[in-house]
Amino acid sequence: MKAALADWLLRRWYGGVAPGPGLRALALLYGSLVSLRAWLYRRGWKRVHRLPVPVIVVGNLVAGGSGKTPLTIALARGLAERGWRPGIVSRGYGRRSRAPVRVTPGMAASECGDEPLLIARQTGLPVFVDRDRVAAAKRLLAEGCNLVIADDGLQHLRLGRDIEIEVVDGERRHGNGRLIPAGPLREPAGRRVDHRIANGGQAAPGEWPMQLALGEAVPLAGGASRPLAEFAAQPVHAIAGIGHPARFFDALRAEGLAPVEHPFPDHHGFSAAELAFEPPAPRLMTEKDAVKCAAFDLPDAWAVPVRAALPDALFTTLQQRLADWSPPHDPA
Repeated sequence: MKAALADWLLRRWYGGVAPGPGLRALALLYGSLVSLRAWLYRRGWKRVHRLPVPVIVVGNLVAGGSGKTPLTIALARGLAERGWRPGIVSRGYGRRSRAPVRVTPGMAASECGDEPLLIARQTGLPVFVDRDRVAAAKRLLAEGCNLVIADDGLQHLRLGRDIEIEVVDGERRHGNGRLIPAGPLREPAGRRVDHRIANGGQAAPGEWPMQLALGEAVPLAGGASRPLAEFAAQPVHAIAGIGHPARFFDALRAEGLAPVEHPFPDHHGFSAAELAFEPPAPRLMTEKDAVKCAAFDLPDAWAVPVRAALPDALFTTLQQRLADWSPPHDPA
């Protein structure tokens, strides 16, 4: 039922089907609430908490995934290589507990969320998960971080920020340009950000391009990785529980593979039975899905890592902005 509703909405958001009057009316109501909330923060009736270190917020304007996690990983790694001590805060969508968590690489995804776990494993940097992102950021400061990166934080206005970065799917863009539920937008498309990054497709004027590249497949059971080209001579089952599964399937085809597509909802909680496909064939999945499936002891199952490539000029621009940063008078 949930998947059917998602497909019904996606056809209206991205498939050219016009949303009906009911969806448009709900979008007007939603837009009014979004505007009121932003106005309350601008007026100071809702408090913005500033930190004594710079804060970079990564997010998107659309519901669902557009490449935030690989972008967050690439930014954190790149800035760490340039001398910063970044830490990452996240809400940890899909985890079972609401308690604050310091994410460690050996943790189960159910404890902290699949995306924070992947970020912690890929960066080796401090990652804190908390519904209260201000509290999570302060815990990063206690660990010696001098830069906070907020994953999926554009709409979390309570945490003050110095640089806002929106990542947009370079092909689907903002869909039909309407607000939820008539369209995919969580905020109006005209919302200002400091930088907009196009994930794939053609970057528009003023945007930074980001390209995702697949790495060698890594067996979930441990052992040596294999080049994707070695899977090209046979059918493979491709598994993707991400915001836009077609992006993963298309990337495998671009590597010469012939994937049998198995799309799942974003942040899907897998069971081993769901992955028992016929006929048997290698099972290739995203790293985000693999962190939830590693405990199933699946034979012939492989995680396919993805890496984001960003222009050096983007890091130069960020470095200049961060060099000019000065602490707020009343951090809290």
